[in-house]
Amino acid sequence: MPAKSNHGHYTEEELDVKLTHVEPATFSDRLALGAVKTVRVLFDTATGWRNDNITSTNILRRVIFLETIAAVPGMSAAIIRHFKSLRSMERDGGMLQMLLEEANNERMHLLTFVRMRDPSLAFRAAVIGGQFGFGSMFILAYIISPKFCHRFVGYVEEEACSTYTKIIKAIEDAPEGTELANWRTEQAPNIAKSYWKLGEHGTVLDLMYAVRADEAEHRDVNHLLSGMGENQINPLYDPQAKLDAMLLKYVKDMMDKNPKAEPTTQPAERAA
Repeated sequence: MPAKSNHGHYTEEELDVKLTHVEPATFSDRLALGAVKTVRVLFDTATGWRNDNITSTNILRRVIFLETIAAVPGMSAAIIRHFKSLRSMERDGGMLQMLLEEANNERMHLLTFVRMRDPSLAFRAAVIGGQFGFGSMFILAYIISPKFCHRFVGYVEEEACSTYTKIIKAIEDAPEGTELANWRTEQAPNIAKSYWKLGEHGTVLDLMYAVRADEAEHRDVNHLLSGMGENQINPLYDPQAKLDAMLLKYVKDMMDKNPKAEPTTQPAERAA
């Protein structure tokens, strides 16, 4: 799925996310996959997540904590690349802006879900600890090996797609009268309707489909970035291509504002 600078208006095809997996090809890939599997076990234990007991409370506890961590890699990578661009006095090849957009997208997930549940003080304290620990390790790892970090995030997003697929199925299969079943018709928070353009009657279920599509995009993008060369232009966010498109739009707008002048009729010469 290509990178989107503005999320929302997903097509039916984009919402129909397929669960994919990139097989590790190098030692670094295998290390990244092993790290994600380990983190997954620890995270499931910490949030009390069980695939055979998915409830609205478990879902919100999990996704809120998940999104406080998921927004860290994009911002951390963008900061490092920003300082590198300043030191080298060269452009970043379209990576920085895309990573900032990814971080902001994950942050919007969080701001949406906290409208549905207000985390406790203990939960917020755990978030601070998680951000400090994970953020510090990720920044150090990105300085050492950006390829490893993008592969790591790609595998994390594979797990996220799997989790949201289970959540969507649980909502769709929930018996009538349960809280999960209500999410099929309960309206999504207004912030979600605006950001993902869900429409006036967008539901929580619609929200989950949109968030899963976001995660699938991050999955595919980070796996792609992991295989890119150090100075290669980002094919998903080529700054020159964006500039060309902006210039073409500007020229077209200027031409539309200046319609062709109507031909004028020259006055007949006066008789001598």
